[in-house]
Amino acid sequence: MKAFTIFLSLCIATLAQALTVATYNVENYLIADRMADGVYRKAYPKPQTEKTALTQVISAIAPDVLAVEEMGTQPFLDEFQRELKQAGQNFPHTALVQAADADRHVALLSKIPFKEVKRHAEVGLTYFGQKDVVKRGVLEAIFATNEGDVSVFVIHLKSKRTERDDDPESTLHRQEEARAVRDLVFSRFPDPTKAKFIVTGDWNDTRSSKPVQALLKRGETKLGELLRSSDSHGEAWTHYFRREDVYSRIDYILVSPALFPFVEGKEAKIYDGESSTVGSDHRAVYAKFNLAPAK
Repeated sequence: MKAFTIFLSLCIATLAQALTVATYNVENYLIADRMADGVYRKAYPKPQTEKTALTQVISAIAPDVLAVEEMGTQPFLDEFQRELKQAGQNFPHTALVQAADADRHVALLSKIPFKEVKRHAEVGLTYFGQKDVVKRGVLEAIFATNEGDVSVFVIHLKSKRTERDDDPESTLHRQEEARAVRDLVFSRFPDPTKAKFIVTGDWNDTRSSKPVQALLKRGETKLGELLRSSDSHGEAWTHYFRREDVYSRIDYILVSPALFPFVEGKEAKIYDGESSTVGSDHRAVYAKFNLAPAK
């Protein structure tokens, strides 16, 4: 009986120290031209059916820290926060970065307090010889845990929408954004083997692409480990491109070498339960870490 009590106590302690971090592109949580109820509508808000589906997905995952992409301005984030609270998911702490893209933003919602928030709104790069910036910026939140500080970087790299004939699918532009993000993280943590951080979000490209590879390392120095991820059926896609009927994996969670040992199961999960394909063209990705907020 005593042995069972000790075992139960250890199990409860382990569960209490599981910190869940998720990333979710919520697909135009703003006023935008869109299909709604089978009709193409100009300057139309996100339909309530889609909002409800988002809250159902997030409620099922119940993350402690939620990174979101394609969020509108602060009033939209405030509304999203209220919708989640009504669904039983209270995220009292939020942050959003205002960058060059005036419409779509990256944001964070958290159930645990931020120790510090850094809004990197002007991350510079050079594109065809001209100075430019990472369009959606980089949001960094620092959390105090029982294993030291952990930084979470939220990014949303350039889409494949072509803006120049000499840069098909904006691959070069996205690659330069990836390099700029990578260099920003290295500037914050020159030795990733001694720092605990996560880089997560919608990278808009597949694992072997030049943009993703550019983000993973600089020279021979790895930034971190790109977590393997799959759903309950072993499938790894996170995005469905309706127009081309293509499924691909473009949403990621990267963890620093110092944080990787704390990843539960050494991999991430892709949510494929109820409403997983209703609220967005992306599926949520999440990972659990054997950490607890600092007291």
